[in-house]
Amino acid sequence: MVKVGIIGGSGLYHIEGIANVKEITDIKTPFGMASDSLFAGQLDGIDVVFLSRHGRGHRVSPSEINYRANIFMMKKLGVDAILSVSACGSLREDMKPLDFVVPDQFVDRTHQARKMTFFENGIVAHVSLADPVSPELTKILVDSCKSLGLRVHPKGTYINMEGPQFSTKAESNLYRQWGMDIIGMTTMSEARLAREAEISYATLAAVTDYDCWHPGHDAVTVDMIIGYLTKNAENAKKILKLAIPKIGQLKEFSAQGALKFALLTDRKAIPERVKKDLEILIKNYL
Repeated sequence: MVKVGIIGGSGLYHIEGIANVKEITDIKTPFGMASDSLFAGQLDGIDVVFLSRHGRGHRVSPSEINYRANIFMMKKLGVDAILSVSACGSLREDMKPLDFVVPDQFVDRTHQARKMTFFENGIVAHVSLADPVSPELTKILVDSCKSLGLRVHPKGTYINMEGPQFSTKAESNLYRQWGMDIIGMTTMSEARLAREAEISYATLAAVTDYDCWHPGHDAVTVDMIIGYLTKNAENAKKILKLAIPKIGQLKEFSAQGALKFALLTDRKAIPERVKKDLEILIKNYL
């Protein structure tokens, strides 16, 4: 049976129709603790697991998120596909606040040495990230947006900045010159690790504002941003309600087998402790 993981804000737990919800409090992994308890439930008979990446109450900074533990927990719980819901800023005039973007590419501009691989300390793997999101999930997200009459951009490049501060105008204009479309602080890290864990991944990015390059940026108020965030969250829940059952009907996922030709280390040379820690990731290749 297919299991779908949702990573985003804690408000996403409250999708209409979710049943049999239970809290998962054992969140310890070989890589430390996940951001918060996870919540498991069912929607139209499809198993769903929710995780708040910043923790309930938004306690964890983007640079402090334990991305490895979060994705490892999803794998441990048997998740086949992850839908990541994330707020973002727009670097294009036509990607407006309240629009949704389903990016097909990422550029990483983080610089604080986030841990974005499971494979170290005696084991090496080089997975392909040429196409970092899964097309089967992208199509479902885009179709779900369209069926609700919501403005959606079916592709785009997400530049992942470090944060937690926002960009300078010089940075914002530079990213526009590079051809970037939207900007955020979290999803590239998740995409990398999900691929290593052979979990299909896609991002539903909700535009809350134009980045500071825009001439009208200074006129944006905190109340306006909160209003956009609230509206985007409500729309995101409607999108997920449509998307989750469709994903549950998929027969295969494009990230399956991502490690098949990626593990380069001689199996006899892998330390036993590493084999044990990574068993749920590499057991099919030992």
